[in-house]
Amino acid sequence: MKKPSDSENAGYAVGDLLGLSSQSVRKNYYPALQNRLKELEQERNRYKWLFENALHGVFQANLRGGFLASNPAMARICGYDDPQQLQASVIRLREQLFCSAAEFDAIRQELLDFGSLRARETRFRRADQTPVHVAVTLLRRPDLGPEVVEAFVADISERVQSRQKLEQMNAELERRVEERTEALHNANVDLRYQIEEREKIQQELKVAVEAATEANRGKDKYLAAASHDLLQPLNAARLMISALQDSKLPEAEERMVNQVHRALEGAEDLLADLLDISKLDQQAMKPDLTFLDLAELLKGLGEEFQAVAANAGLKFRVRTVPLIVQADHRMLTRVLRNLLSNAFRYTHQGGVLLSLRKRRDKLAIDIWDSGIGIEEHKLQDIFTEFHQLLPQGSGGRQGVGLGLAIVERMARILGYGIDVVSRPGRGSRFTVSIPLNRVCHEPLRNTRKPAAIAASGFDETIVLVIDNEPAVLESMAAVLERWGCVVLAAASESEALSLLDGGPGPDIILADYHLNNECTGCEAIYAVRRFLNRDLPAAVITADRSDETRNLMRTLYLPILNKPIKPNRLRALLASLTSSVA
Repeated sequence: MKKPSDSENAGYAVGDLLGLSSQSVRKNYYPALQNRLKELEQERNRYKWLFENALHGVFQANLRGGFLASNPAMARICGYDDPQQLQASVIRLREQLFCSAAEFDAIRQELLDFGSLRARETRFRRADQTPVHVAVTLLRRPDLGPEVVEAFVADISERVQSRQKLEQMNAELERRVEERTEALHNANVDLRYQIEEREKIQQELKVAVEAATEANRGKDKYLAAASHDLLQPLNAARLMISALQDSKLPEAEERMVNQVHRALEGAEDLLADLLDISKLDQQAMKPDLTFLDLAELLKGLGEEFQAVAANAGLKFRVRTVPLIVQADHRMLTRVLRNLLSNAFRYTHQGGVLLSLRKRRDKLAIDIWDSGIGIEEHKLQDIFTEFHQLLPQGSGGRQGVGLGLAIVERMARILGYGIDVVSRPGRGSRFTVSIPLNRVCHEPLRNTRKPAAIAASGFDETIVLVIDNEPAVLESMAAVLERWGCVVLAAASESEALSLLDGGPGPDIILADYHLNNECTGCEAIYAVRRFLNRDLPAAVITADRSDETRNLMRTLYLPILNKPIKPNRLRALLASLTSSVA
C-alpha cells in the first residue's frame, strides 16, 4: 500500500475526491475505494472482452447519423475488416447501411413510438454493396441522445436461404401433386383408354404413386374426401346393375348388363387398390390387433366366394381347424380376399381350395388353384406394383397389378410370411404363414357366428336407408326391394324422423356416414333410436376408408360397410342384422 504522502504528492488524494480532507478519513476509506475501483476495472474489462468477442454484432449509433461504436462481429457481418473501417465508411445509416430506406423509416418510427423492437428481420448493405439478411434487436437510449440506439445483430442469411429453398420445394411439390392428381382423374374417367395404352399409363401411375409417396405424407384426410366423392356414383351404379342382374332380361340386354358389371368391378378394384397402396406407402395404415376365430373368418370368405365359384363353373372347398389368433381382422381379410380373387380370376377349369393347417413352427393358410400357373422367373415380380400375371389378350378380366403388392405390404405390416409355389399350366399355391406366438390357446369367449345369408329374401323386413345422394337411395331401394325388403328412403335425419312420424317403425337402419350440413349417419341412427325409443340394429355405409372412421364405428358398436357396396356383402350384413332382431 502507498503511503499517504505518496497520494498527496500525486495530487489524487482519495479524501479530496470524496470531499473529505482529514488524515483519518484517508486512512479509513482509501483501501475500500481502491478495491472498488479495481472491481469496476475488472468488470469493465470483462464487458469489453464480451463486446469484442461476441458472435453477434453489437453497435451503438445515432439514427440521424452513423455508428458511434461497434464490435468486430458487426464489422464482419457488413463485410469490413474492423470496426474502425465500418464506422468510417458508414456515416449515414439510412442511406449506407439499410438496403431499404422505407424499412429504415418504419424501424425508426417504431423506436420513437415504443422505445424498442425485437428480432426484426431486415437487410443490411455490405461493403461490396450486396445485401445480407439480419435479425436486429434495437433499444432506444434517450439518456445518451434523442435518437441514440443500441443494437444486437444476428446474421440469418443461411436461415433465409433455407426458408426460400423450402418454399420453392413446397411450391414444386404442390405443382407435382396437382399434375398427378389430374393424371389420376383422367385415368379414372377413361378406363378403356388406359387398357389400350397400358404400358404408357402404367408408367404414369408409377410416377404418380412415387410422387404422392413423397409429397402427400400426412394427407390421409384429403385422400378420404376424394375417395368419398369418387365412390358415391360408382356405388349407385353397382347397386343398379345388381338389381338389373336379378331381373329377367332378353339375352342381348343380359349380356350388356354383365359387361357393364365387369367394367364397374374393374373400376372399383382399381380405385380401392390405388387408395390402399397409397396409404401403405405413406405408412398411414397401422394394424389393430384383436383375437379372431380364424376358422369363422375363413368360413365367411368361403360363403362370399361361393357365388363367384358357381358363376365361373368352378369347384370351391374350404378346410379349417378351430384356432384363435391375434390379428387385424380387416387387413387379414383383405390379404386372403385378394389371393382368392386372383385364384378365381386366373382359373378357368378345375377349382380352388382354401385351407388352414398347423405346421411345426407356424400356421399356414393355403390358397390352391388349378389355374394358368406362373413361370418360375416371374414369381418375385408378381408382388411389385403394376405387375399382371396374365399378358394382355390372354383372356380373363385385366387389373392394373396392385392386388399382390397390397398383399405383400399388408403381410409385412402384420409380420406374416408370403410364399408361392407354381407350375405353368397346372396351378399355384399361395401360403400365408402366421407365427405360432400369435395363437391363443384358450377359447374365444362370446364369439358370434356370422348369420346365414337368407336365400329367399327377408320377409317384408322394413329397412330405413339414410343417404344424401339421390342416386344411391334409388339404387339401394331397388336392390333391397328385390330381396323382399320394405324400404324407407330418407336424405337426412330430419326427413327420416318425418317418415317415421305416425308410420311403421323400421327393423333395420342403414345410414351413410357423411350427410349434408356436416351431419353424420351415426347421429341420424341415434336420433331415430331416441325417437322410437328402441335400440334398432343399424350399420354405417361409407366411402370413407380411414382408420379413424373405422375405429370410431368400433367404439360406437356400429358395423361398417365400405362403398362401393358388393351385393353379397350387403346381403350378409342384412342377414346379420336381421338375426339380431330375432
